[in-house]
Amino acid sequence: MKIRIKNNGLRYRLTRNEVATFANEGIFKEKVQIGDGALIYILQRTAEDQLSASFKNNIITMLVPEKLADEWTNTDQVGFEHKMDDLHLLVEKDFTCLDEVEEDQSDNYPNPLAAKR
Repeated sequence: MKIRIKNNGLRYRLTRNEVATFANEGIFKEKVQIGDGALIYILQRTAEDQLSASFKNNIITMLVPEKLADEWTNTDQVGFEHKMDDLHLLVEKDFTCLDEVEEDQSDNYPNPLAAKR
Protein backbone atom coordinates (compact mmCIF):
# COMPACT_ATOMS: atom_id res chain seq x y z
CA MET A 1 0.00 0.00 0.00
CA LYS A 2 1.35 3.36 -0.98
CA ILE A 3 0.67 6.48 1.01
CA ARG A 4 0.80 9.99 -0.33
CA ILE A 5 0.57 13.01 1.93
CA LYS A 6 0.43 16.32 0.14
CA ASN A 7 -0.78 19.64 1.48
CA ASN A 8 -3.93 18.68 3.35
CA GLY A 9 -4.57 15.44 1.49
CA LEU A 10 -4.06 11.80 2.39
CA ARG A 11 -4.17 9.12 -0.30
CA TYR A 12 -3.77 5.35 -0.07
CA ARG A 13 -3.22 3.21 -3.19
CA LEU A 14 -3.55 -0.57 -2.98
CA THR A 15 -2.50 -3.39 -5.30
CA ARG A 16 -4.73 -6.35 -6.18
CA ASN A 17 -3.45 -8.59 -3.35
CA GLU A 18 -3.70 -5.75 -0.85
CA VAL A 19 -7.32 -5.07 -1.85
CA ALA A 20 -8.05 -8.82 -1.54
CA THR A 21 -6.49 -8.93 1.94
CA PHE A 22 -8.49 -5.86 2.97
CA ALA A 23 -11.68 -7.49 1.61
CA ASN A 24 -11.05 -10.74 3.51
CA GLU A 25 -9.63 -9.42 6.78
CA GLY A 26 -11.17 -5.95 7.02
CA ILE A 27 -7.78 -4.38 7.58
CA PHE A 28 -4.53 -3.76 5.77
CA LYS A 29 -1.49 -2.12 7.31
CA GLU A 30 2.02 -1.10 6.34
CA LYS A 31 4.99 0.16 8.32
CA VAL A 32 7.94 2.30 7.33
CA GLN A 33 10.92 2.31 9.65
CA ILE A 34 12.50 5.74 10.02
CA GLY A 35 15.61 5.59 12.18
CA ASP A 36 14.56 4.45 15.64
CA GLY A 37 10.89 5.19 15.00
CA ALA A 38 8.23 3.95 12.65
CA LEU A 39 5.19 5.27 10.85
CA ILE A 40 2.33 2.80 10.58
CA TYR A 41 -0.54 3.39 8.20
CA ILE A 42 -3.73 1.38 8.27
CA LEU A 43 -6.85 0.95 6.16
CA GLN A 44 -9.65 -0.57 8.26
CA ARG A 45 -13.35 -1.34 7.90
CA THR A 46 -15.72 0.37 10.29
CA ALA A 47 -19.40 0.42 11.15
CA GLU A 48 -19.32 4.24 10.92
CA ASP A 49 -21.06 5.87 7.93
CA GLN A 50 -18.27 8.21 6.73
CA LEU A 51 -14.72 7.72 5.57
CA SER A 52 -12.49 9.20 8.27
CA ALA A 53 -8.89 9.31 9.42
CA SER A 54 -6.94 9.72 12.64
CA PHE A 55 -3.30 10.12 13.62
CA LYS A 56 -2.17 8.92 17.05
CA ASN A 57 1.16 7.53 18.30
CA ASN A 58 2.70 7.60 14.79
CA ILE A 59 -0.22 5.58 13.40
CA ILE A 60 -2.39 6.92 10.58
CA THR A 61 -5.68 5.04 10.45
CA MET A 62 -8.19 5.51 7.66
CA LEU A 63 -11.58 4.01 8.49
CA VAL A 64 -13.76 2.81 5.60
CA PRO A 65 -17.52 2.27 6.05
CA GLU A 66 -18.46 -1.40 5.51
CA LYS A 67 -20.84 -0.72 2.61
CA LEU A 68 -18.25 1.39 0.82
CA ALA A 69 -15.53 -1.22 1.45
CA ASP A 70 -17.71 -4.01 0.03
CA GLU A 71 -18.64 -1.99 -3.05
CA TRP A 72 -15.03 -1.01 -3.74
CA THR A 73 -13.50 -4.47 -3.25
CA ASN A 74 -16.19 -6.37 -5.20
CA THR A 75 -16.50 -4.13 -8.28
CA ASP A 76 -14.37 -2.29 -10.83
CA GLN A 77 -14.79 0.93 -8.85
CA VAL A 78 -11.37 2.60 -8.85
CA GLY A 79 -11.64 4.54 -5.61
CA PHE A 80 -13.54 6.77 -3.27
CA GLU A 81 -12.95 10.02 -1.44
CA HIS A 82 -14.32 12.23 1.29
CA LYS A 83 -13.50 15.62 2.73
CA MET A 84 -13.15 15.50 6.53
CA ASP A 85 -13.08 19.09 7.71
CA ASP A 86 -10.12 20.46 5.71
CA LEU A 87 -8.54 17.04 5.12
CA HIS A 88 -9.09 15.40 1.72
CA LEU A 89 -9.14 11.58 1.97
CA LEU A 90 -8.74 9.33 -1.07
CA VAL A 91 -8.41 5.55 -1.43
CA GLU A 92 -7.86 3.95 -4.81
CA LYS A 93 -6.67 0.85 -6.62
CA ASP A 94 -3.07 1.11 -7.82
CA PHE A 95 -2.70 0.97 -11.62
CA THR A 96 0.49 0.14 -13.47
CA CYS A 97 2.41 3.23 -14.53
CA LEU A 98 2.52 4.16 -18.19
CA ASP A 99 6.09 5.43 -17.80
CA GLU A 100 9.13 3.27 -17.13
CA VAL A 101 9.60 2.83 -13.38
CA GLU A 102 11.89 0.57 -11.40
CA GLU A 103 9.37 -0.66 -8.84
CA ASP A 104 7.69 -4.06 -9.15
CA GLN A 105 4.24 -3.46 -10.63
CA SER A 106 3.27 -7.09 -11.25
CA ASP A 107 0.46 -6.90 -8.67
CA ASN A 108 -0.95 -3.56 -9.84
CA TYR A 109 -4.23 -3.26 -11.68
CA PRO A 110 -3.95 -2.93 -15.48
CA ASN A 111 -3.95 0.72 -16.48
CA PRO A 112 -7.04 1.43 -18.63
CA LEU A 113 -5.09 4.06 -20.57
CA ALA A 114 -2.46 1.53 -21.70
CA ALA A 115 -4.69 0.31 -24.58
CA LYS A 116 -4.82 3.86 -25.99
CA ARG A 117 -1.03 4.01 -26.40
